[in-house]
Amino acid sequence: MRLSVLPRRAASKAVRYLAGSTAAAAVVLATSAVVAPTPAAASPVSSQRLDVWINHALLIMKAEGIPGSHEGIRRNLMRESSGDPFAINLWDSNAKAGIPSKGLMQVIDPTFRTYHVDGTSWDIYDPIANIAAACNYAAQRYGSIDNVNGPY
Repeated sequence: MRLSVLPRRAASKAVRYLAGSTAAAAVVLATSAVVAPTPAAASPVSSQRLDVWINHALLIMKAEGIPGSHEGIRRNLMRESSGDPFAINLWDSNAKAGIPSKGLMQVIDPTFRTYHVDGTSWDIYDPIANIAAACNYAAQRYGSIDNVNGPY
């Protein structure tokens, strides 16, 4: 596995994605760099980590009136990205048009911006923001992410 060093200012973003705990965040931020896998070495995260992101997104969605269930989100994100928050589709029609699908739920940039949910990051690779925006889009188009059983 090839590793790269991230600058200090990228450490907080890496902590959100990779560390996942307050204690780990304190350790990483106290150092001048964090070692993280390069995109080529990125892989799906643990099932437990996915559950944390899904549950967090569901809390935000509930507050915003966006329907969806844990099972519906998990089913779609596993189909779309196999649980890799840094997944990028570089071969489909969107990619050929210059707007590849990105993140856990494989959202394109214009859709992410249009269906962004207040209170979440504007980073398309942020798992919670990606899930919330995709579910907001699915709610508007299909009634709920639970009604999506294929590419959307």
